Amino acid sequence: MDFVSLSDGTAGERRVALTPTVTKRLVDLGANVRLEPGYGADADLSDALYEKAGATFASRDELLASADVLVSLNPPEASTLRGLREGTIVISFFDPFRRQELVRLARDGALSTLCLELVPRTSYAQKMDALSSQASLGGYAAVITAADRSGKSFPMMSTPAGTIPPARVFVVGVGVAGLQAIATAKRLGARVDAYDTRPVVAEQVRSLGAKFVELDVGETGQTEQGYAKELTAEQLAEQRRQMAKVVAGADVVITTAQLFGRPAPRIVDAAMVAGMRPGSVIVDMAASTGGNVEGSVPDEEVVMDGVRIVGLSNLPGLVARDASEMYASNLFALIQHAWDEEASALKLDPENDDVVAGCLLTHQGKVRDERVAAVLEEGSSA
Repeated sequence: MDFVSLSDGTAGERRVALTPTVTKRLVDLGANVRLEPGYGADADLSDALYEKAGATFASRDELLASADVLVSLNPPEASTLRGLREGTIVISFFDPFRRQELVRLARDGALSTLCLELVPRTSYAQKMDALSSQASLGGYAAVITAADRSGKSFPMMSTPAGTIPPARVFVVGVGVAGLQAIATAKRLGARVDAYDTRPVVAEQVRSLGAKFVELDVGETGQTEQGYAKELTAEQLAEQRRQMAKVVAGADVVITTAQLFGRPAPRIVDAAMVAGMRPGSVIVDMAASTGGNVEGSVPDEEVVMDGVRIVGLSNLPGLVARDASEMYASNLFALIQHAWDEEASALKLDPENDDVVAGCLLTHQGKVRDERVAAVLEEGSSA
């Protein structure tokens, strides 16, 4: 079975879907791994390393023509999906609620797509959860980025010239990214406050040595998948009002709040930014999905009222080697789970496999995920 991966054409992307380590594991499993020349160059992974792991190389056209399985990191380009044969399996992030044209192409081309955003959030599937692994590295990179942009030292320092107090970091949203941001900021010596609409995460925050900020915005909670429930407009307004004092006292604010399949909530408005000290830094991890911070721009840094707002979309890409290794390991776990040893091939059996059923986005000319299908229908009738 030919497993193919192409060089990523996304601007500034250094991560890859397959590393030499995971390539060897796929070859040992019985797969035939084929790549483009120079595939891992941006992640400092040479062709020689891939060849040693058992991969072979060919042109893009040859790879598309022979692919039984296409593995990708970012959503594949439309031209790539058009070049695949019917029945080809595609494993990738798809951003299915916003990249509707790709879902239509996969459906109309009779491609079977395993969408990694839809991997069930269960204990068993945790090793396949690429969304969480990349978010964790994103949280780390967000704090390192903030420390680099800030004129404030993070740890407290006692010097002959006096004592420097620790930086104050405020993390908004305590999911996987937020928890890693808290842990990283604490390791750097900062004083950390954190807030989430889900009170259930308070103990996790405190276990990392941070203070959980309690705001009364009425009834809140989380979905069955563990995501925060969307707040009403009135709750968001009350949240901003109570949060303004905490934001004003922070040297660094990291916002991580995202809603599955919906635009990110606006949490920090212009008035809150104006209330911060000049030289403060905000890293908006949700900039690419609408932004938690008023004024943030995807993939840009802007200064408002002396406050630097960083809207980098690909924070995991700042640590491309480790991000690639983690992503590739998540991919392999999913492939191994669905591998039929007797046939030496992937077996997609959504009727008897809950993991495959959960993330099988398109199959046999249909969109299987009801939520994505509904969004597609709305887009077609608009």
